[in-house]
Amino acid sequence: MPLPEQLNPAEINVGVVGLGLMGSSIAVALLIAGHPVKAIAPLPEELAEAPTRILEQLLHCEKAGLLKNPLGYYLDQLTVSADYNNLENCILVLECVTEQAEIKKEVYTKIAAAVADDTIIASNTSAIPISILQNFVPHPQRFLGIHWAEPAFMTRFLEITCGEQTDINFANRAFDLAHYWGKEPTLLKKDIRGFVTNRLMYAVYREGLNLADQGIATIEDMDKAFRYDAGSWMTLMGIFRRLDYLGLEDMETLLQNILPQLNNTDSVPKTMQKMIDLKAKGTQNSHGFYNYKDDEAKEWEAAFAEFNKDIDRLAALYPSQNNTHKNS
Repeated sequence: MPLPEQLNPAEINVGVVGLGLMGSSIAVALLIAGHPVKAIAPLPEELAEAPTRILEQLLHCEKAGLLKNPLGYYLDQLTVSADYNNLENCILVLECVTEQAEIKKEVYTKIAAAVADDTIIASNTSAIPISILQNFVPHPQRFLGIHWAEPAFMTRFLEITCGEQTDINFANRAFDLAHYWGKEPTLLKKDIRGFVTNRLMYAVYREGLNLADQGIATIEDMDKAFRYDAGSWMTLMGIFRRLDYLGLEDMETLLQNILPQLNNTDSVPKTMQKMIDLKAKGTQNSHGFYNYKDDEAKEWEAAFAEFNKDIDRLAALYPSQNNTHKNS
């Protein structure tokens, strides 16, 4: 079923299955985009906690000026339950459960039993290939990945990924719909592990951890380098437009000199292995690359929320010139 040219999100039901932090955040993003949201909590604790979490996130959106209607309007558009039959009239259902294939398979069976054969079923996964997951779904051509960033309601990132069996028409529908969510989506037509964003970031992590292992640079200095160099231009122009801006005439020499020096190990770097052995969880247990006092984790959470509000407003002043491009 193609989307109408003049789309009214209020007439399009969407579903979210899995209401942890990410699932709740996605539900809020869809609510403020104008959709009626059918939210399914597979776990009893999610069913108990999700309404309060979603309300808190909506209040944050209200404070940030993201709500076009009174708060009560969005609450009226939300249904939270454990009953998969509530997904019946959804044109798209997003799965956000734990990254275990067998659990996802069980969830997909319940989703598919409740929705039409042409309903898009999508996963927020960044860990399991879409080509594997779509084998768990009847009519796998309508299955794809829709990978969000946290917080979903205040970030412009969205990565849409096709599996081997995905019909591109379904992916294009999701791509078109994403613009109504305030996103600047990318469309990846070939399923590769890690998708685009994670592959780029893990290449950075590998190189940075290698520099730390060799004692060449500290974690603190590498964070500073990214904050005050890449952080000063990345939201405006990305990485390849940055190369255009700088000029490309010296790139052959630079790449020939630098690429052979970059790390290409396929083992876990020593610095990261130390964190794993210490069972470090960063701000979650106050131990990581940095140590945190009792209240610092909450301070970082609050600071990140404010930063996302500021960066979203800044990005809106300089929108991408290619935000309707569908990548090949």
